Amino acid sequence: MKTKHRYALALAAFMLLSAAYVGAAPTLSERWATLKAEQPKLQIRDAARALNVSEAELLATGIGKTVTRLSDSEHAASDIMRRALDLGTVMALTRNENGVLERTGVAMRVKQEAPTGDKEKDKESEARLRSVAGGYLGGDIDLRFHFANWKHAFAVVQPVRDGAITRSLQFFDAQGNAAHKVYLKNEAGIAAFDKIAADFRHPQQTGELKIAAAVPKAAEKADSAVDVKEFQLAWQEMTDVHQFNRIVREFGLSREQAMRLAPAGVVQRISPQAMRKLLDDSAKQQLSIMAFLGNEAVTQIFSGKIEKTAASGEWYNVLDPNFNLHVRESALKTGYVVQRAGVTSVEFFDKDGELVVTFFGVRERAKPQPQSWVDLTRSLPKA
Repeated sequence: MKTKHRYALALAAFMLLSAAYVGAAPTLSERWATLKAEQPKLQIRDAARALNVSEAELLATGIGKTVTRLSDSEHAASDIMRRALDLGTVMALTRNENGVLERTGVAMRVKQEAPTGDKEKDKESEARLRSVAGGYLGGDIDLRFHFANWKHAFAVVQPVRDGAITRSLQFFDAQGNAAHKVYLKNEAGIAAFDKIAADFRHPQQTGELKIAAAVPKAAEKADSAVDVKEFQLAWQEMTDVHQFNRIVREFGLSREQAMRLAPAGVVQRISPQAMRKLLDDSAKQQLSIMAFLGNEAVTQIFSGKIEKTAASGEWYNVLDPNFNLHVRESALKTGYVVQRAGVTSVEFFDKDGELVVTFFGVRERAKPQPQSWVDLTRSLPKA
């Protein structure tokens, strides 16, 4: 009887433990595993949205297995990107909500100035070098950094199909949104990648990230509160297209609002479907174009000719060996052909008024833009 009693007690305890286990809420890692089993092709960004977490938090569930958390100290992001220049051939991926730009190649370095012995001048030189992470200006991998908006970083070693392994450095903003990703594309760079992961390893290898709340989008200033006459004068006095962002900030405008309030004749509204024609005709005519795509942390620029364009679901794509562009056509609401300082660009905005992608014709410095590019922009369907 005693043996049967012990058995009954043990069985009851087991059942209680089992019930407690079954009733426990699944972990984020378990929820993601279930979601991947149900939707194996779902991208991590979309999975994070489905699970109501940030992409950084979802990636962090792999810490200790496929993911190493990297330093988030003040200059860590720029220092890691500077060291990433040692990786050789990489694929650089930048995205926003409705666009993705992927470029494969080797990043250019900036020649470091020799120390002058003047502490102040040398400090300024180092600050300039840090702001560009030692390179990435022109060449295959062309980036413009806003490091103040980089926060979380990870080194990821992920097995994929056919026994292959991908290695990447992945960066996120304070809200856990993807800022930029660098994928290693050559075996010679593995040692450099491993050294970066070791040298910048965060002392806390846990998935407990401090994720900041999303910052509400500022309300657009009323058109009636804008000194439109002065804004239009500033637009007409531009001598360089790069002055545009400063002017928009000075007048407190949103970018699309600036399109609406522009001087007569310098902005033409076009159909969102014009993006497809722009890409298709650029490929057919073999025009060299520039594509700018970014987020609050970084902008990536492609310059060159494109070959293959194709639709895939709600996305329209450029699918070339060393350059991929993916734009969610269904999210585009407006497009504009814009003339600034003698340069013509084409910009597309989404339904929230956010800039998705901008195109220019490639031109030589101090020379006019190609007439073939101007003609293409004039042929785009009007809104």
